[in-house]
Amino acid sequence: MSDFDPSRRRLLGLGLAGVGALSAGPLLSACASSAGTGGTPTTGGAVTLQSNLTGAAKAGVEKLIADFNKLGKGTASLNTVATEIFRTQLPTYLSSANPPDLYTWYAGSVANAYSEKNLLLDVSDVWQGMGDYPQSLRTLATDASGKQVFVPMNNYWWGFFYRKSNFAKWGVQPPKTWAEFMTLCETLKSKGIPPIGIGLGDTPWVASAWFDYLNIRINGAPFHRELLAGKQRFDDPKVKAVFTKWREALPYFDPKGKAYPFQEATTALLAGKTGMFLIGTFLADATAKDVVEDLDFFQFPIIDPAVPVAEEAPTDGFFASAKSANPTATKALLAYAASVEAQESYVANSSGIILPAHPKAKAADMPLVAKGKAMLAGAAELTQFFNRDSSDALQPTADTALTRFIDKPDQIDAILAEWQKNAEKVFKG
Repeated sequence: MSDFDPSRRRLLGLGLAGVGALSAGPLLSACASSAGTGGTPTTGGAVTLQSNLTGAAKAGVEKLIADFNKLGKGTASLNTVATEIFRTQLPTYLSSANPPDLYTWYAGSVANAYSEKNLLLDVSDVWQGMGDYPQSLRTLATDASGKQVFVPMNNYWWGFFYRKSNFAKWGVQPPKTWAEFMTLCETLKSKGIPPIGIGLGDTPWVASAWFDYLNIRINGAPFHRELLAGKQRFDDPKVKAVFTKWREALPYFDPKGKAYPFQEATTALLAGKTGMFLIGTFLADATAKDVVEDLDFFQFPIIDPAVPVAEEAPTDGFFASAKSANPTATKALLAYAASVEAQESYVANSSGIILPAHPKAKAADMPLVAKGKAMLAGAAELTQFFNRDSSDALQPTADTALTRFIDKPDQIDAILAEWQKNAEKVFKG
């Protein structure tokens, strides 16, 4: 959702009349330096970009490459592959004897896993020229050994979306703390409005946003990442605390939401049949312009002020092959893609609500977008989404555990024990 991979999110989004930006699309970014092989830096070399981006995103990449080629720092060419083929063939691409130089994809566990196998190019020197980028994105691009292996191009955010006109009609205000959130839920329920929308029908991964946010609010982003990497246990008391807190909100969930997918949950929200919905910006991508102007969101409520604030911001961009035949030109392309000019051009040519990774690059001229960009800029850390911070293989274990919890919240211990058992099977291969 992309809290599934880009392919799955785009497929899921089709039900919302072409929500093209679920994961919107990655791009390139960075700031180049000398050749990664230690040889004499050269320019003008050929670089191949293997991309899964189609539609408006492809047009954005094509323009980016054309503009880069005019700089005389290399000659880049684009090879576009269907997303599902790209996803399944990516390990083969990277491990081949003569791999493409650069790849569109996303940050998180996938990049880290390839880096652990020494398949990704160290682009730390590129990051030396990216001083405007926040520490949260630098951390996201850094592997376990401390080197940067990813260059972000764009991202989007998650939050509690609602219609401003409905909140005004109901006489309520967005909350900042969990206590205020619970009060808001009680107020809406007293007015006969199901406070919280949820769409678990054939999109059970939506529940993972609740788990992610509660975990990073209660236990912090570092613990969350370790848990999803198999370095912590799902039956740990810290994880039980997440479910205990979540249980407080369950009485306020729309009871119909378990039967239909997020697309219908979005429709219910827009129609005023629910009060708010924890979802990504892709909910707005197929919404009429006048309705989008009535949309707003608030940050997932703060639970423990002592825990550094993290936000879910699935981030797309590029990583490069460690076997690149021309690391200098590859890094030069990344450097250009990291620039304000390149990212503003890409966002302008893309569809949906996405944000350029460069903090000084202008996004769409909408109050909603400006607010989302400010929220991410103020975060101490950025997480991705359950499968992006773990793996597609682990996601079904979450789908099973979380939907079971929503149905039977009195069985937390048994659910977590089973989740740990299923997770171990995934981690052990």
